[in-house]
Amino acid sequence: MKNGELLTFILARYFDDCYLNSTSICLSPSDYGNARPWMFVMSKISERLERVKKNINSACTRAGRDPSEVRLVIVTKSADIEAVKEVIRLGCTELAENRVQQLKKVSVQLAGHLQDGGAESEPAKEISWHMIGHLQRNKVRQVLPIASLIHSVDTLRLAEEISVSATRLNVRSKVLLQVNMSSEPQKYGVPVGAATHLAEQISTLPNIEVVGLMTMAPLTHNKDVVRRCFVRARELFEEIRGERIVGPGFKELSMGMSSDYEIAVEEGATILRIGSAIFAG
Repeated sequence: MKNGELLTFILARYFDDCYLNSTSICLSPSDYGNARPWMFVMSKISERLERVKKNINSACTRAGRDPSEVRLVIVTKSADIEAVKEVIRLGCTELAENRVQQLKKVSVQLAGHLQDGGAESEPAKEISWHMIGHLQRNKVRQVLPIASLIHSVDTLRLAEEISVSATRLNVRSKVLLQVNMSSEPQKYGVPVGAATHLAEQISTLPNIEVVGLMTMAPLTHNKDVVRRCFVRARELFEEIRGERIVGPGFKELSMGMSSDYEIAVEEGATILRIGSAIFAG
């Protein structure tokens, strides 16, 4: 083996170990001369994405739901930009970030990539960005031109800032009311008992529309605890919609992440926020 081939082999094995951990792909030393480490990484992303979609479909079958009712939003916060490009190539066009600076950075990076038609000269794809993390009022104007949906509105003051900024920018902002269903003090979100009143208050503001609820289940291996959280979220969603204090666009229930999305689907989620199950396995 020549020096160049040896170096290629060592680097390939290094990236293979770093990115794949355990894998069923076995190559001989001669194969590594032409292999690119990212080929393996992209293959794993494709496999994980297909696994997630299969699990969503199975959960829909168990719940008697149509899979088309559930939107998969890919959370990109921990992913390399090349991995994000790969999920777009695989057909995922709804992406999410939980920090404003990262949202701005990644959206700009991908905008240039997509305008060029992507790495394989495919037709340009339009990305719908979701802001899913805590949003400070002084950063609202940075988010509105980018995000098609803000998941984390939990105070009237934040909603008012969104309303004012949306009016100035001549846009109508769609938001979800974040509710702390688990009553955990470390989590953001309006308390369950105050959610209906807050939704009513926001519905009177111009250029902002509440289109549903968002919540997070407790981080626990107890599936019964997780399910109770999601059941209560669905019940609250139906209560608010039944009060007719929101418009006909109140249709979204954003709940379920990498560790609990199947339960969320079974209990009525329409938006899933999944990252590590696709990017980290």
